[in-house]
Amino acid sequence: MAAQLLEEDLTCSICLGRYRDPVSLPCGHSFCANCIQDSWRCCEEKTCPQCRQPFPEGPKLGRNLALSALLQALPTAIPRQEPGARRSAHCPHHGRPLEFFCHTEGLCVCSACTVHECRHHERALLDVERRAREDQLRARVAVTQQQVTQAESQLQELQQQSSWIENSACTLASVVSKRFCSLLQVLEEQQTKILRDIEVAKKQALGQVLNEEQRLAGHLKALAQYGHSVQDLLEQVDDYSFFQGLQQLSEPLESLGPLTPPQWNEEQQLNSVNELLSPLCELLLEEKNHAKVATKTADTVPVEASGSLPPVPSTVCPLRRKLWQNYRNLTFDPDTANQYLRLSHKDRQVTHHLQVQGPARPGSFELWQVQCTQSFQTGRHYWEVYASDHSVTLGITYPKLPRRKLGTHTDNIGRGPCSWGLSIQEDNIQAWHNGKVQRLRGVPGRLLGVDLNLTVGCLTFYSLEPHTEPLHTFHAVFSQPLFPVFWLLEGRTLTLRHQPEAKLPPGPREETTTLS
Repeated sequence: MAAQLLEEDLTCSICLGRYRDPVSLPCGHSFCANCIQDSWRCCEEKTCPQCRQPFPEGPKLGRNLALSALLQALPTAIPRQEPGARRSAHCPHHGRPLEFFCHTEGLCVCSACTVHECRHHERALLDVERRAREDQLRARVAVTQQQVTQAESQLQELQQQSSWIENSACTLASVVSKRFCSLLQVLEEQQTKILRDIEVAKKQALGQVLNEEQRLAGHLKALAQYGHSVQDLLEQVDDYSFFQGLQQLSEPLESLGPLTPPQWNEEQQLNSVNELLSPLCELLLEEKNHAKVATKTADTVPVEASGSLPPVPSTVCPLRRKLWQNYRNLTFDPDTANQYLRLSHKDRQVTHHLQVQGPARPGSFELWQVQCTQSFQTGRHYWEVYASDHSVTLGITYPKLPRRKLGTHTDNIGRGPCSWGLSIQEDNIQAWHNGKVQRLRGVPGRLLGVDLNLTVGCLTFYSLEPHTEPLHTFHAVFSQPLFPVFWLLEGRTLTLRHQPEAKLPPGPREETTTLS
């Protein structure tokens, strides 16, 4: 007890350390020479830090010879761990408990360090800094969990694609086998060759799916290991060990990004048969002559001349027929249409005119855009759009897409994080999301399809002429209702294709879509 009291008497009340070159004031209080001079630099009047008694301007600070001699005679004090006190690390320079964290040095420091070495550095209490670092780690864990959810969703999609490829390849092999069995024996060699090509294509596609599965599995394993490391670090009781482990912790893994779709084309396999057996193409694909005539008539009738929209053709390829299982009949929302756009044919057709078509409505776009009445939040949905020419954009958006024009762009589909769009130009295609553009090769036909799979988080655009082929696929975790949205240049016309047997989109406003 006496040693502790003596140690307190030899402690400077400013730096909380043993006196260094002690000096005494007229009031009787003693301080380190540097400490008292530093404290007076920022004060207009020199006073005692303890009793506030003014220090006269004339006299100089006198050294306390008694304290100086006593300090030289006493050994250096070593702080003792009090019984029952919390276990903590001590400063290697001053032997005091580590109570602060220095942002400048990135180290745990004691109170003496804050007065001397880290006097001008940015500091924080150790427990406050730890809570902040723990919040950062928890935020990283949340991001990691989102990546895990996305990776698991993509893995499920790959498994579905694998099953579909298996079934599709099996069906193709069966169809080709039945057709060739009825032909002459001289075609048997060609039959074997085509079946072998299908098997090779199937193995290549399944191999691509397997590679993606392995890549995702490895990513999931790395994410799990990172999560365990963070959890172990959060459970660490000792502050010093916590910050040591934090410095050794690696950065979280980045997202793998979109999946690489397997190179499997059902139509390409059938086309090889058609080119080889052109006289028997109708038999192989089970097409009838009267269906071909109906399709040709429907696709060549002008919209304005007939006064009604052409029906969707009944003869389609297997891929497009499969997409039709989730077909939705959509309508444009007049309340969102720009004042230069005119809706017709029961809100199934929109045309951009050179003159204003009517006053702007409260919820209408200032840009040349229009939104659909229907929205989707779950399930899978597919719709088709006929464009009179290029310079149009198809997309989907959350409800909060701005109505006003921002910046120099004539549209805002895909310019922010709440919308995704495919822009059809004269000589190229552009995929837009969050202000980033990806230029694609090729020029699609005028008939376009949109497949929105909210179950696995995929948005795919298709060109349906002269045959069905995917243009681009977005992968995202959709968290809000999605509305189809469109932009069109002057003189362009967009038509929403309807099917009589298509299901109405689910939602509170589906009663507005009961069209003939």
